[in-house]
Amino acid sequence: MSADEPRAAIETARSFLFVPGNRPDRFAKAESAGPDLVILDLEDAVAPAEKERALHEVVPWAAAHGRCMVRVNGLSTPWGRSELEALRGAGVPIMLPKSDRVADLLEAAELSGGAPLLALVETPRGVQAASALADSGMVARLALGNVDLAASLGVDPASRAALAAARSALVAASAAASLPGPVDGVTTALDDPDRLVDDLDHAKEMGLTGRLCIHPRQVGPTNTAMSPSPAELAWAQGVLDAEGGGGVVVLDGAMLDAPVFDRARRLVARSRASRIDNI
Repeated sequence: MSADEPRAAIETARSFLFVPGNRPDRFAKAESAGPDLVILDLEDAVAPAEKERALHEVVPWAAAHGRCMVRVNGLSTPWGRSELEALRGAGVPIMLPKSDRVADLLEAAELSGGAPLLALVETPRGVQAASALADSGMVARLALGNVDLAASLGVDPASRAALAAARSALVAASAAASLPGPVDGVTTALDDPDRLVDDLDHAKEMGLTGRLCIHPRQVGPTNTAMSPSPAELAWAQGVLDAEGGGGVVVLDGAMLDAPVFDRARRLVARSRASRIDNI
């Protein structure tokens, strides 16, 4: 894997599937579910007494498998720094939880030897700092930790109204910093496929372009929803076919100008990235 590939994997991923870092028997099963990235979780999924053992399981597996990343513990915990140092030089992307300070991103990058970072924004302070995090040059992408954020706000993590401002903040910050669309949080209802599809449609409408998954059953619908649909691609190709030498074009009664052409190009590029990632 080249130095650029781990960052590109974060930038283009549609689905991220968590698996507990102390369950190595599930690592390959998670990978076989087809997520764009498996997240080997050393944080919330692992009890304190299991942290050290989980790290010993995660480091060699992550170094040998290209389609994974590691969620470490935060720098304010007893484990975060040693985990980042253990992953140093492995070329493995890192998810940094509770991201709310640029200084923490800088320290995480230094301790990990420059590993690509996905900043998990899951605190009110993190939402306020979204623009600074995105502009720091230290992250490949932002992600929303909706469950922890909702707990801090005292709201239901499934409430779209309560978290609309947070989602919009991450989308705007990412666009302003020329980062890919952010990654949405999780659907905690595991046995409600209709809810999952509805949540995915809402995330896509808000401008998020990836999603965190907590069960293998969520991966397939996520990959489908977060890929440009055939109708979207047909629209994009029609727009690009109509593009002339600049200025405004009218197609099927709709005005097309530079921003519309840019959106069409982004849709086509995302589709190509999805096909390449799944070869």
